[in-house]
Amino acid sequence: MSKTKKITLISLLVAQGLVLYMFERMLPLPFITPGAKLGLSNIVTLVALYMFSFKEVLLIVILRVILSTFFGGSLSSFLYSIAGGLLSFFAMYFIKKIGQDNVSTIGISMIGAVSHNIGQIIVAALVIQNAMIVTYLPILMVAAIGTGFFVGITSKYLLPYIKRVYS
Repeated sequence: MSKTKKITLISLLVAQGLVLYMFERMLPLPFITPGAKLGLSNIVTLVALYMFSFKEVLLIVILRVILSTFFGGSLSSFLYSIAGGLLSFFAMYFIKKIGQDNVSTIGISMIGAVSHNIGQIIVAALVIQNAMIVTYLPILMVAAIGTGFFVGITSKYLLPYIKRVYS
């Protein structure tokens, strides 16, 4: 892929992640768990994971979180998003590397969703200075498995199309 094409695709993925984030904020989701979301912008991270290098995907995650904060967040949402996004990315990258032939896109996505929630719980424990928030984690894990499955399925069917268009 040429450098210009790569920069263009990275820019498009960051923009799509931002649009998905804004769309998700408008959805009135009656989740059983307060604060749980679908994680639609994680589709972008998962797709990028299969198309780009470590540094490029890290750049996409960081830009997506920063721009999301500018367009509709706060300092606290930035802290939760950056912690969840980075931990999720590192976990997905690691699992993809070690289990390339044994872990599907859906499995990697579910690991990313669980890791994202763990990152957010760690930040929440630090912010409120109470480790008891960890007792909320099992409820978040149930939501993470469902949303991770949805993001994984979506990414699985989106990847061949994007690879074909940009190869």
